[in-house]
Amino acid sequence: QVQLVESGGASVQSGGSLRLSCAASGYTYSTYCMGWFRQAPGKEREGVAAIESDGSTSYTASVKGRFTISQDKAKNTLYLQMNSLKPEDTAMYYCAAVTSAHCPERMIAGTWQPNLGSYNYWGQGTQVTVSS
Repeated sequence: QVQLVESGGASVQSGGSLRLSCAASGYTYSTYCMGWFRQAPGKEREGVAAIESDGSTSYTASVKGRFTISQDKAKNTLYLQMNSLKPEDTAMYYCAAVTSAHCPERMIAGTWQPNLGSYNYWGQGTQVTVSS
């Protein structure tokens, strides 16, 4: 059974940095896509970044240049390095996975996002709060 467990969420001040981790277990597929999503209070869940099993990465526009998604295959761990954090980054952050060679994607108001509806494995989330 696939399990994804996020950690690393915290409260930080604007301009600060955090690194989120997502430990994966029970996932034996060699071809996969993993992504980070977030959901702020009263808002829909949105995709933030995605990484394919070959290491290719994609980011939504609002985090490009500030966030970095990466993976340590030996540790079966996904990371999200978040720098220059802003109050609008405050949200519950989730990692997710799907067995696909190419990360599912969608366009929302002309902006690229991972397509959350296509991901079938989800973690429980970790809270990130950024104060001004």
